[in-house]
Amino acid sequence: MSENSKINFAGIEVAPTTMRGVVISPAGDIIARRDETYQPENLIAEIANLVTRLKEAGPIKAVGLGIPGLVNRETDRVLISMGLPSAARDDIHSELMKATGMRFELENDANAGAYGEYKAGAGRGARDIFYIGIGEAIGGAILFDGKLWTGASGCAGEIGHVTINTEGAECICGNTGCLETVASGPNLVRRARERLDRDSTSSLSRLLMEESFSAADVAREANNGDDFSIMMLERTGKALGTAVASVINLLSIERIVLGGVVMEAGDHILKPIIEEARQRSFQPCFEATTILAAELGADGVAIGAALLARDSRAPE
Repeated sequence: MSENSKINFAGIEVAPTTMRGVVISPAGDIIARRDETYQPENLIAEIANLVTRLKEAGPIKAVGLGIPGLVNRETDRVLISMGLPSAARDDIHSELMKATGMRFELENDANAGAYGEYKAGAGRGARDIFYIGIGEAIGGAILFDGKLWTGASGCAGEIGHVTINTEGAECICGNTGCLETVASGPNLVRRARERLDRDSTSSLSRLLMEESFSAADVAREANNGDDFSIMMLERTGKALGTAVASVINLLSIERIVLGGVVMEAGDHILKPIIEEARQRSFQPCFEATTILAAELGADGVAIGAALLARDSRAPE
């Protein structure tokens, strides 16, 4: 067995009912990947089992875990998580290390996705980036000089809870009119369903009654030329572009990277984001910022978590 095979790293993205794991080499190359469904009440055991299966590709030195919630990296505790059972807010870090005998690095999923793009994706070569992950929720993350910046509370980057419509829908955070209430995957689906009830000409109509109807369906049909899907994505892009303009005006950051399932629509969503940001930004700031889609796709959070496990200093 080669020396390098002894020092691989794993990354796992945990979503409400699914997990995605990858194994990377020290150079960052993907060696293996696995997708699993899991039972939330058995979260610790399910993650430990996934780690065991990932080790079939070779020994693993450490594991990064991307969680949909706020994580305190200093204490290795999950502060808030809407998408995971209460077990995730208990001492998940020590429980996982006990169950696997391995070092774990916990991180918010958007922060992990941002780190992955910075190191191995659309953020390569930039000094500073702002990352937006648009999926079941909308998360954001900031890297300055290659380091995640989480602010005084550890909550920096929560762009999904920036208000874009004071008279909008109520958000799970308790506010109204958050970006997430318009542009997250589930809310894109909600808005599409509401309009499809009145307009049955779209190719999405045949999917309307299916429980599995998702943002990925909207993205796919837009890429197939469906006018209704394209229109829904253009409107979603305007909302996202409004929020992106605020980031540009506030930070004048070098690069903004957008990832997540909604970005599978490609230019149908990216172009309206850029156009709306152009109209609403202070022009010198806009011209200094590059807005582009993430490159790592569905593996982005898991890859970023693995890279964080690789790059984090082990306790002495």
